[in-house]
Amino acid sequence: MIFAKIDFINLLPFHVYIKKNIRSNQIKAIIEHNKSYPSKINHKFKTRKVDAAFISSIASHREKRIDLGIIAKREVLSVLVIPGKYEKDYQSETSNALAKVLNLEGKVLIGDKALKYYHEHNKDEFIDLAQVWQEKYNLPFVFATLCFNRNGKLLKKITKNFRKSEIKIPQYILKKYEQRSGISKEQILDYLTRIDYNMGIKEERALKLFLKLTNKKGI
Repeated sequence: MIFAKIDFINLLPFHVYIKKNIRSNQIKAIIEHNKSYPSKINHKFKTRKVDAAFISSIASHREKRIDLGIIAKREVLSVLVIPGKYEKDYQSETSNALAKVLNLEGKVLIGDKALKYYHEHNKDEFIDLAQVWQEKYNLPFVFATLCFNRNGKLLKKITKNFRKSEIKIPQYILKKYEQRSGISKEQILDYLTRIDYNMGIKEERALKLFLKLTNKKGI
């Protein structure tokens, strides 16, 4: 199975789980080889260069998927708009679309760099997109879903026991991401409490609404 990895902090628990539960060193090497940012992974998936990946919500329409996603129940800290002139973040199609759906003008900032910005600036200097969505629609926001082109049975088998609450991230991995991102281990762990992965009824409703709204906007 060729799996592509979004190399952001928000998927640390999932990747720790995958590393522990996949025995094949070849598959592990393939995952590391295919790590990148969301919009690039979307392209790899759409062109069938990878079998499975977390795909941005806006690109997941009509794709086969399982009931896992990257979900924010309230503020997410890592998807922001800095008020001003609209500017896309090249790494994310969904976050760019969400800013438009919410009629927010400014520079879109996502991922680890956005999380660092959050901790280095006052709250009146940015807008948390997931928080605005939740306040407006009383729903969580689904940033991505776990989709597959091939090897669906294998993917379901590998991920069926994934539960975020049971995943303990080793200190050496936290240290690595702390050094890479400039975000402290304590801040990383606090951030991960804000991320959920299980797609339930509310999450499905939220995803459907987002896709409907993007369609209305012509995105």
